[in-house]
Amino acid sequence: MNQVQGQASSQGDFCSEFAAHDFAQVKEAIYAQTASDVERALNKDHRDLNDFMALLSPAAAPYLEEMAKLSRQLTQKRFGKTLSLYIPLYLSNVCASSCTYCGFRKENKQPRLTLTQKEVERELEVIQPWGYEHVLLVTGDMAKKPGLEYLLQALEWARPHFSQLSLEVQPMGQKAYESLIQKGLNGVMIYQETYGPRYREYHPRGSKADFFYRLQTPDRLGKAGIHRIGLGALLGLEDWRTDSWFVGLHLDYLKKTYWQTRYSVSFPRLRPAQGILEPKHPVNDKELVQIITAYRLLDENLDLSLSTRESPYFRDHAALLGVTNMSAGSRTEPGGYAAPKAELEQFAIHDDRSPREIVEMLKAQGLEAVFKDWDPHFGVP
Repeated sequence: MNQVQGQASSQGDFCSEFAAHDFAQVKEAIYAQTASDVERALNKDHRDLNDFMALLSPAAAPYLEEMAKLSRQLTQKRFGKTLSLYIPLYLSNVCASSCTYCGFRKENKQPRLTLTQKEVERELEVIQPWGYEHVLLVTGDMAKKPGLEYLLQALEWARPHFSQLSLEVQPMGQKAYESLIQKGLNGVMIYQETYGPRYREYHPRGSKADFFYRLQTPDRLGKAGIHRIGLGALLGLEDWRTDSWFVGLHLDYLKKTYWQTRYSVSFPRLRPAQGILEPKHPVNDKELVQIITAYRLLDENLDLSLSTRESPYFRDHAALLGVTNMSAGSRTEPGGYAAPKAELEQFAIHDDRSPREIVEMLKAQGLEAVFKDWDPHFGVP
């Protein structure tokens, strides 16, 4: 048992499950998979984490076309010929953390802005005519200031305009999540970034530096009764096969423990931003297709989300491979819809097409864009 496993074993919740799996040993097992392991996985109707390991392995590369075909069939079986659209709304680039891959890191010398109510309303005036019903509210690490009270206010400002509100912010406690849910919060995206032992190198300071507190965040969300939890690893930090398998392990645990919650997985690849490191383990397009299709073959009911980090060419093709959610028309800086300022952005987007252009792209591929797939009233007895 390594040091990280030893610490995890005493934490409880998912940490106990995590402690039973050594990152290096899992990596070795993935790279030891054979063609027969892949064929076994492809021929099963229901796949487990051992099959997922095979589908993520180098041995699966020659089977990518078959994986893509099966992934498309399973996605259309469960979701039909639809793809849901959402939009991120950046509320603040104030950040107390030092993540080495993020344009918001506190060491970067850039203007910092937290939107006021009037500024949020100006953003909404731009976004609303596009037809969105699902908005993802994003901030940097605001654990201290302005923090929870600001997020509670932001939900109040946005709730009258959208049927579904999600957050991508710093990790918080169960009671904080319960108070946010009472204000209309539907989902939280909380990406571990990497499950590897070098996590602390990428997160030297700030609330994100606490590996185990972040690892336990989905447990706190599940206990708080959140409708939806989003998981993911930041592709480019560590070996993508191993990190993706650990996301699958985390997902498997959560589905069994908080079975009433809905889950999604995202696939963010590192993008250029001010003052960040270069990817040590870059992921090419073919490898990203393997990741997406492997998740779909693991769980046909899982929401798979792809952001504007990816190129138009890749997103056009991924729409038919298993992805069920996409952002469109995104800006990654606070105030970016009403008054774009590139110097404030978290990272450079790759697909800058408008929502209308994305809708037309989907239509040309025989898919229907869905702007609303959930409503608070659906949960009322």
